Amino acid sequence: MIDRYSLPEISEIWTLQSKFSYYLRVELAVCEAYAKLGKIPQEDLLKIKSFASFNLKRIEEIEAEVHHDVIAFLTNVNESVGEELAKYIHMGLTSSDVIDTAFALQIADSSQIIDEKYRTLLDTMRNMAAKYKHTVCIGRSHGIHAEVMTFGVKVLSWLDIFERVYRKFRYSVDNIKVGQISGPVGTYSNLPMEVEKLTCEILKLKPARISTQIIARDIHADYLQTLSLIASVVEQIAVEIRHLQRTEVREVEEGFSKNQKGSSAMPHKKNPVLCENLCGLARIVRANAIAAMENIALWHERDISHSSAERIIFPDSLELIDFMLARLNKVLSNLVIKEENMEKNTNLFGGIVYSQKVLLKMVDKGLTREDAYRIVQKHALDAFENNGDFRKNLESDNEVLKILSTEEIEECFNKEDYLKNIDNMFAKFDI
Repeated sequence: MIDRYSLPEISEIWTLQSKFSYYLRVELAVCEAYAKLGKIPQEDLLKIKSFASFNLKRIEEIEAEVHHDVIAFLTNVNESVGEELAKYIHMGLTSSDVIDTAFALQIADSSQIIDEKYRTLLDTMRNMAAKYKHTVCIGRSHGIHAEVMTFGVKVLSWLDIFERVYRKFRYSVDNIKVGQISGPVGTYSNLPMEVEKLTCEILKLKPARISTQIIARDIHADYLQTLSLIASVVEQIAVEIRHLQRTEVREVEEGFSKNQKGSSAMPHKKNPVLCENLCGLARIVRANAIAAMENIALWHERDISHSSAERIIFPDSLELIDFMLARLNKVLSNLVIKEENMEKNTNLFGGIVYSQKVLLKMVDKGLTREDAYRIVQKHALDAFENNGDFRKNLESDNEVLKILSTEEIEECFNKEDYLKNIDNMFAKFDI
């Protein structure tokens, strides 16, 4: 595994040079396993570890002749160790033993980098939720004002989603850290089963319970589906921010640098471009997950129809998720919160969002729900459709005043009554 304190870029893990480095790690681990079983002398193992290397240009030259990348790699490695030691390299293996086991290592190391970004994002959300715990804003359903809540509660809901998906991510990472050293069609026909166990221990992988000539692709599909789930919840927050940044709402804004420009034509523009970008990238990751699902159905014990797709969908998806988590963290860390606009929006049309409080108060005073609903809806819709004042409508209606005093009406418009359970909600998250 890579050192978590010196994490490379994910792109570095998926270069051609890196891929063959992972192949070599697997081959050397197999040699070490054989040495533990007494099949390779210790002095020869030390020589192999010392001399084994490869050269990309030389691999390309060989592949141009043999048209097989693993054979080209092995031929080059054999050249580096010499004829006497070459007999120990790839002993009893098939190409997929190396490819799939190395693939698991690449995914595991990439996942470690993503894990770092993910946990940083979770910390950012927790801090945001705490900071805006009591910042009053409007909750919306169907895009329409519903009732009063706080921005901290909104962020808390994001945190809940991301923590849940994080647990799914950790499971899928553990699930995909599987290696195989089982030979053609997975029957260990030319090597001891113990070699697989020892090799996987050396590489910190779990041995596949069974492999055909490859590791079953439902494992990889599950992993990519998890990445697509991460992409989708990133998009969920990005869409929310885009809505809240609309001119007529303007409750939040993406950070806008001093010299940044929003439009080539309109100097006044400040667009949510980072969140729009995240929404677009989420579509790519989800599309890649579909390709991973289609890779599950292979002919018999193996074919390579999955291979060409995986060379694209895995590095691309891993790099995108890494980028998306970092970008979302940047967006949230620099998000401008317009608390005064949040407060103002709760009071639009004379506080029509307090309609349920008025309804329930009337019912408590003995009115039927149907009659109370009719009265409250009449005044609320009048305020909404005529840019009026809901509270004034109530206070000027004698029918209402026969049921509620002005003091009782005023009680219905108390924001604090909507926030009485906020502390208990946050206690569930130890915030």
